[in-house]
Amino acid sequence: MGLTGIQIFKLLPKTNCGDCGFPTCLAFAMALAAAKAELEKCPFVSAEAKEQLSEASAPPIRQVTVGVGDYAVKVGGETVLFRHEKTFFNKPGLAVLITDAMDDGEVDRRFGKLAELQFERVGLNLRPELVALKNTGNKDKFLNLVKKAAASPYGIILMSADAGAMKEALDVAKEKKPLIYAATKDNADAFGALAKEAACPLAIKGESMDDLIALSEKLAGMGLKDLMLDSGARSVKQGFQDQISIRRAALQSRFRPLGFPTITFPCEMTDDVMKETLIAALFVAKYAGIIVLSDFEGENVFPLLLERLNIYTDPQRPMTTEQGIYPINNPDQNSPALVTCNFSLTYFIVTGEIENSRVPTWLCVMDTEGLSVMTAWAAGKFVGDAVGPFIKKSGLAEKIGHKKLVIPGYAASILGDLEEELPGWEIIVGPREAAHLPAFLKQWK
Repeated sequence: MGLTGIQIFKLLPKTNCGDCGFPTCLAFAMALAAAKAELEKCPFVSAEAKEQLSEASAPPIRQVTVGVGDYAVKVGGETVLFRHEKTFFNKPGLAVLITDAMDDGEVDRRFGKLAELQFERVGLNLRPELVALKNTGNKDKFLNLVKKAAASPYGIILMSADAGAMKEALDVAKEKKPLIYAATKDNADAFGALAKEAACPLAIKGESMDDLIALSEKLAGMGLKDLMLDSGARSVKQGFQDQISIRRAALQSRFRPLGFPTITFPCEMTDDVMKETLIAALFVAKYAGIIVLSDFEGENVFPLLLERLNIYTDPQRPMTTEQGIYPINNPDQNSPALVTCNFSLTYFIVTGEIENSRVPTWLCVMDTEGLSVMTAWAAGKFVGDAVGPFIKKSGLAEKIGHKKLVIPGYAASILGDLEEELPGWEIIVGPREAAHLPAFLKQWK
């Protein structure tokens, strides 16, 4: 059982410095007890106190990392059932299944899909991250797959029931920190020893929830901490129920044996690719850590990546772009100058339309705390007496040889105030919709 807030408070330095983000050590202790803060936020806690508080301050679902480098996938670490309560932190990893029964051409095609299916959206690179390599009996071919994956940047899931083949695979790929799949009641000792020796995360596959709990307790007793859970369910209904049961047990009951991220296999729940995509979409929302798909195509991967982005974006913190002046299409001193807000979606839509126009343009992005133009105007953050000082301080006047500034059509009401803030400037009301920017810019004089 975790410590109470008062018990935690007694172990804190009691400086009330505020460096942790809370006004007092008592407030910080209460947040730790409720799993709403991390102990690392306190710079003055002693090593002894850290050891005693580690259990109380750990998130109810352990964070586990699969892979290394840019393609490392962090899963778990969650503290809430619903994202409106706080937020979800670590988005699920998407893996493509590759087996030793596939010919070389098919293997190359699937590796190629991982490199090909990358999408730019609101300044982010959306992409799947993992290959799930399955040993179906051809050990030599399986090890060749492991060598190929180890030479790639992608995260790896090693799938084999053969402890000997798994050991050889780990000898090749353990530096990539692959996920070992999976320990069962028949091989838990052997796979637990392999995971401990290689210092790699280990997945547990149970035949039922009771079996899963027993395996988790056994492997935790062996000193293994980085575990992932597979309840063994291969029907949509049971898989959905198990995901919710595991999450609730970890968060609401603080039940440690189920306090780990999960791995799911929509690829084993249907032979229909589109139905598989729908099942995967279900598990993105509820509450998979890794989702293994039978194949990757743009039409099934992109919607999942977009759903993942939407769900795992903090609903209380809008996505923003850095304030500043952005040159688009190599502008010069005669190019038009536009001003807009720093809501990421607005920025990328506007820049996209400007790029399509091929008209050299200066785009001034003002910090409106991530609010869109209309919302920022209503909140008093995109008004004349705010935009004017921003333009003066931005250095725009040194970049252009004219004094013309285009404001969004939706902010036309700030025209008068902005003219007072920027005497001598010509304020031009631009289009209300970004889609009309190309035609507007092509008429610039």
